[in-house]
Amino acid sequence: MWELIRANQRKSFWLFVCMGILLLLLGYAIGSSFIPDGGGSFGVIVALAIWIILSIISIAFGSNILLAISGAKEVTPDVHPQLFNVVEEMKIAAGLPNIPKIYIINEEAPNAFATGIKPENSAIAVTAGLLSKLNRDELQGVVAHETGHIYNRDIRFMTMAGIMLGSIVLISEIYFRGMWISGGGRRYSSKSSKNSGQAQLIIMIAAIALAILAPIIARLLYLAISRKREYLADATAVRFTRYPEGLASALEKIADSNLDLPSANKVTAPMYIVNPLKVKGMKLADLTSTHPPISERIRILRSISQGAGFIDYQNAFDKVKRRSSPIIPPSALSRQEKVEIRKPGEVTVPTETTKQQKRTLGDLMMTVNSYSFLTCVCGMKIKVPAGFGTNKPQVVCPRCGHKNVVPASS
Repeated sequence: MWELIRANQRKSFWLFVCMGILLLLLGYAIGSSFIPDGGGSFGVIVALAIWIILSIISIAFGSNILLAISGAKEVTPDVHPQLFNVVEEMKIAAGLPNIPKIYIINEEAPNAFATGIKPENSAIAVTAGLLSKLNRDELQGVVAHETGHIYNRDIRFMTMAGIMLGSIVLISEIYFRGMWISGGGRRYSSKSSKNSGQAQLIIMIAAIALAILAPIIARLLYLAISRKREYLADATAVRFTRYPEGLASALEKIADSNLDLPSANKVTAPMYIVNPLKVKGMKLADLTSTHPPISERIRILRSISQGAGFIDYQNAFDKVKRRSSPIIPPSALSRQEKVEIRKPGEVTVPTETTKQQKRTLGDLMMTVNSYSFLTCVCGMKIKVPAGFGTNKPQVVCPRCGHKNVVPASS
């Protein structure tokens, strides 16, 4: 499996180099348009400074920032034992050095993502809605997909590439705002000769064009690699679980949800297993999405029948795409390993009605928010918010009127 990781890292490196060159060219062009003499070098220095500062912040605090933006809260095993059990299984299957930290997002929309700079300090975040809708095999498929991102070192790539893209967009925005304030750099050209003024005009036009195109080119590069990584994470998940239908069924349930995910944004969206952003109730167009079409991913997973190895996923991928398109590195495909597909797990979540799912979801979200649950003598479950017991040591049951003592910890 190490050959797969090395191949993935090489692709990340060259993408990083390409986006870095684009960033420096943008800095040079913008610097030259504002300051004809030596401005290009100054622009390169400014571009590098912005990139280095954002990269340091990303490496040191990137995961915490992304989790905080998403409203994710770290939880203990007693909140959802099954989730911890599944994560531990996938940690063993992937051979990770540590169990990823587990977070739950208080959102009803089903989704999940992984973050971190390296496997030793990675984290997996799932929404409460995901936990209430999926059975154990489906949950295992989602966790395996996110574990695949950790195993393949995608989490570092997504963080660093996102910072690079952000730097390019930020510099372009600064340039256009600077042009508006300075009047398009006319103060430089008015003091120069006719020929130098024409040259300055050409440089300015080139800088404007690059400032417009650079973010678009960088995003297209970012999207192209991101899509391949989603396919690769699906293939890795199939190999870890040996059960393609688990992930396929999970993706189907996530796709069927029409719920919004307010905590997601353009920065965090590429990290989710399914694109959480919507426009007028519809998913973003496939051409601008960081994710492949869900229907296509499901068809590929359900076309796997001979085994659960990488070569089986690649064959299914080529069959659905109707063309040969390498997703799995040749080094991983050269190994003629036989990974048998397992049968569905015996332990599954019983089928619940919509009303029961909402009740389960509500209880889970309250548990994450440190609510206490009291069972009255009449059998009614009373939900007590955190800190309630400090002011009111008792709560009266609305059904029977019995006074229930609130635990001191609440």
